[in-house]
Amino acid sequence: MKLIIGITGSTGVIYGIRMLEILKKLNIETHLIMSEWGAKCIPMETEFTVDYVKSLATNVSDEKNMAASVSSGTHRIDGMIVAPCSMKTLAAIANGYDDTLVARAAGVTIKESRKLILMVRETPLSAIHLENMLKLSRLGIVILPPVTEFYTKPQSIDDIVNHGVGKCLDQFDIEHNLYPRWGTS
Repeated sequence: MKLIIGITGSTGVIYGIRMLEILKKLNIETHLIMSEWGAKCIPMETEFTVDYVKSLATNVSDEKNMAASVSSGTHRIDGMIVAPCSMKTLAAIANGYDDTLVARAAGVTIKESRKLILMVRETPLSAIHLENMLKLSRLGIVILPPVTEFYTKPQSIDDIVNHGVGKCLDQFDIEHNLYPRWGTS
């Protein structure tokens, strides 16, 4: 399996980082694209460095490199996850405004009928945000905000992050044990 992972400038970069950590452990090929603000959020929100995050990916492309392999539908991938997905990136994807490689790769994912998961991050949501999400949802894009659940009785931030990441992995039928399944504990 080959997945593109986009990390954009919204709070919650830990979701993209943990996604890369888990996918690396599972030997799943990843292609990382980080927005400028995604990279800036890493040291603001975590103890990790941008170099560490890049080291987790199989391949890395600069967000300004519109000639990167993932900008073409001929580049074979199984899907894309944007974690976190800023409202700016959501708007770009929803309106086909491919001004960054994250938006372009998402647009290619859509046009090639591949699975796209957006871990949108914002609260409260405006009517504009909701309309952009609805537009994409009607196209089959999965809108998966990292909403905290409590039935697993999370004991730490890691438990909460793992649940969000696990929900994304479930969309690709990737086996994991990041959280207990309903009815199994």
